[in-house]
Amino acid sequence: MQIDPEGQYPQRRGFGFNPRLIIVLLIALYGAYKWFSSAQIQPETGEKVHIDASITPQQESAMGLQAYQEVMQQEQPVDPNSQLAQQVRAVAARLIKVIPAVEDQLAKEHGGQSQHVENSFSWDVNVLKSDQVNAFCLPGGKIAVYTGLIPVAQNADAIAVVLGHEITHALLRHGAQRMTRQNLEKLGAMAGAVSGIDPNLQNAVFSAYGVTSQLPYARKQETQADEMGLMLAAAACFDPQQAIPLWQRMEQGEQGNAPPEYASTHPSAGTRIADLQRLMPKAMEYRAQFCGGGNGASGSTR
Repeated sequence: MQIDPEGQYPQRRGFGFNPRLIIVLLIALYGAYKWFSSAQIQPETGEKVHIDASITPQQESAMGLQAYQEVMQQEQPVDPNSQLAQQVRAVAARLIKVIPAVEDQLAKEHGGQSQHVENSFSWDVNVLKSDQVNAFCLPGGKIAVYTGLIPVAQNADAIAVVLGHEITHALLRHGAQRMTRQNLEKLGAMAGAVSGIDPNLQNAVFSAYGVTSQLPYARKQETQADEMGLMLAAAACFDPQQAIPLWQRMEQGEQGNAPPEYASTHPSAGTRIADLQRLMPKAMEYRAQFCGGGNGASGSTR
């Protein structure tokens, strides 16, 4: 029998593998594991959220403290003994006092039990000299109010609504949720780069992801902060109804310069007003429950 020297007979093909495909698959499997293992039910909202177990409240607080120290070095605080600083601290103190009870009430409404992340907070409140119409509460309880917010808020009730919103971001660990998503997004970008996908196509995919997932996710967090923040203000015996004129003034201040809602990380002022109006009966119930039906101790902060 003579062997064909020219290779005229068909040869069997080997089963090779593409190293890139294997790496992409491993990244995808790791990403899926991180996503599903980070899922949990948030007691205060009753909704499923994702927080990586490696991001602890203590780590969040440390990062919050570092960011707070950097802000304090760059901004000029108002004299802490001034009337304005004392009034803002008084508003914050009333909100902080009712946090445990409000968290327990909200968790009970959703059949859960609050983890009371605020137990690890070290609260600090400052007023910063700036034209910014803004305030923040970093993980760990570091709060700042910019003086530019005061004339827009006009009274302590509106300040309480704003601070309740900002405090809620820290209580619901929105920062840790965003970090979890960002880490997964980095894995997705890594997988795209390893796969050799066209950069223009990859950019188009991530742009679409931003509009259809990332931005709606950020707006959802803002809506959660509006709701729980309103309940905090009401339970602290402030007038939650002041939230409506506050956001009407906010809308007037934007003068049509705000981006369309679908392209923003925040709901539009109109959407917020509608949501707050829908929530107002519940907020008034909280005020009656926690304040004995009285008017509380509202006041002006100018």
